[in-house]
Amino acid sequence: MNSCDTKKKELITEKISSTKMPMSYAVSWHLTRFIVSVYFRGKYYNQKSVPKSGAFIIVSNHVSYLDPFIVGAAINRRICYLCRESAFKWPIIGYLLKHWNAVPVDDAGRSPRGLKAILDRLKTGEAVMLFPEGTRTYDRNLQRAHPGVGLVAMQSQSPVLPVRIFGIWEAYNRYMRFPRPKQVSVVFGNPITFIEKYEEAKTSTPARLKQIYQEIANEIMNAIAQIKLTD
Repeated sequence: MNSCDTKKKELITEKISSTKMPMSYAVSWHLTRFIVSVYFRGKYYNQKSVPKSGAFIIVSNHVSYLDPFIVGAAINRRICYLCRESAFKWPIIGYLLKHWNAVPVDDAGRSPRGLKAILDRLKTGEAVMLFPEGTRTYDRNLQRAHPGVGLVAMQSQSPVLPVRIFGIWEAYNRYMRFPRPKQVSVVFGNPITFIEKYEEAKTSTPARLKQIYQEIANEIMNAIAQIKLTD
C-alpha cells in the first residue's frame, strides 16, 4: 500500500470514528438526555433531518447557557462544541473537553486559531455547533446574525442544519439564577447549502466577500426563524 492509499484510509477511519461517541461523551450524553427529558420534559421534532454521518454545522437560536446541551441531547452522535481556551486548563474539565474534541476559542470567539480549529473538525467529518447570534438574547427574540457563521459555512462548504429551541426562555434565560422545570422542545429544520454563494465567492472582491458572509448569516437566521412548533 502506497503513502497516498494509507492517508486515504486514515482519513476514512477518522471520519467514521468522528460519528461515534467516546465513552466519556456517551455517559455525559445519556445523563444530559435524562435530565432534559425529566426536568424539562424535553421533546424533539424532525430528528430525521439530522445527518447520521459526515460534516455539518448545527446552528441554533441562543437563549441560555443550557442551549448546547439541550440541542446535543437530541442528536445521537458526537458534537464539537466551542469552549473558551481557559476552560481547557481546568483539571478534569480540561481532560474531558479534549477527549470530546471540543473547539478552543478565545473569549471574543474571533481568533484565527479558533476558526482553523472549527474548519479542521469539519474537514474530518465532525458536527460543529455554532450560535449565529453570538450571545444570549435579552428579550427572547431572535437577534441579528454575525458574519462569522457565514464565513465558516463558506470556507467549509458543509451543510448547515438550522435548529430552534422553544420554551427555553421560560425555563432558563439570562435573568434567571436557576433553571425552572418548564417544557422545552427542540425542532430541527432541513439542511441547507449556499452553492450559488460559493460560486460567486470564487471571483468576488474582498469587500464583496464580506457582504456574502453576512448574507449567508442572514439566510441562516431566517431559516431558524422559519422553524415553527406545531405541537
